[in-house]
Amino acid sequence: MRIGLDLHVVDGIFQGSRSHVLEVFSRVAKLCPEMEFIALLDKVEQFKRDHPGFNLPNVRVERLPHTGAVRRLTRELPRLQRALKLDLLHSQYIIPLPSRSRTMVTIHDVLFESHPQFFQPMFRWRSRILMRLAAYRSEHVFTVSQFSKGELERRYRLSPERVTVTPNGVTGSRFYPGADGAEMLARRGLESGNYLLTVGRLEPRKNHVTLLKAYAQLGEDAPPLVIVGQKDFGFAAMLAEVAGSRLRDRIIVLEDVAEAELPVLYRHCMAFAYPSLAEGFGMPPLEAMASGVPVIVADNTALTEVVGQAGLLVGSTDVDGLAAALREVIASPVTRARLIAQGLAQAQTFSWDIAAAEVARRYRQLAQKIAHKN
Repeated sequence: MRIGLDLHVVDGIFQGSRSHVLEVFSRVAKLCPEMEFIALLDKVEQFKRDHPGFNLPNVRVERLPHTGAVRRLTRELPRLQRALKLDLLHSQYIIPLPSRSRTMVTIHDVLFESHPQFFQPMFRWRSRILMRLAAYRSEHVFTVSQFSKGELERRYRLSPERVTVTPNGVTGSRFYPGADGAEMLARRGLESGNYLLTVGRLEPRKNHVTLLKAYAQLGEDAPPLVIVGQKDFGFAAMLAEVAGSRLRDRIIVLEDVAEAELPVLYRHCMAFAYPSLAEGFGMPPLEAMASGVPVIVADNTALTEVVGQAGLLVGSTDVDGLAAALREVIASPVTRARLIAQGLAQAQTFSWDIAAAEVARRYRQLAQKIAHKN
């Protein structure tokens, strides 16, 4: 069976879905040596150089020109499906229109359905149409959490057997505890073990405002709060909260963190806080747990599934509760040690291998179906 892998997300900025496709598909190709895989993306030579895990006998790379979403979906992908004689195309979120082969799709979340206030109207309108079509027309739908599976089944009326959970994992070669990289902190003016951290796009859904209000309740001797993320829709409220905070001189906003620096910031923080209002999974808390730091998260959506009992859970709008949790991890070495141990154990339950095995299983089922028809 010849399978096309839509990897256009690899051409963009680093994000959770990019990690997912790289980690899962490189493993699937190894698990299915009898199948042929064609990776489709724009920056072919850079991909071959940066991702040696795809340098396998059954994998080749073809150029999918970066021409914008509309042209990619309506012209470039259908053209490649036909020219490459694909049996299957596996896409993220949405599929080509029209599609010239069978499709499978990974829909990481449908938060625009459950929490529409956090998304721009055009995005909501477009996603409702295209993701529903992808879910209905694809041979199978994958998603990354039980929470997202339930949302897909309920909102799109999909039968449970049509949706498989392929959970995100954590890349152990990047996110691990220890002292590595401490020298990188100096240029940020940070001290190992003496700052609080949050990571996520600067947008209302990530709930930075609640975190900043809670942080403002801490004393003048509070460790610095480092906020890592790039500006997105509705970021102005967060920046206004920073400007008005009585601890604003201790708040550091970093929009220019490179891939190599992010694991270092995790590894050396005192604690990680993530009071997001909604998540289809929640990669940052998982990466923080794997890095050996205490985690504080909101008790909603997929976050409770990812963190389990390994972190301090607070109401997403409970400023006082979040402030109390921050004080506890700052003041109590016993609490920090307990959360670190529990977090490391919890992180080990998430594996890219589990996700890859599920995808490989569904591919083989489709291959058998095609063989029987022929």
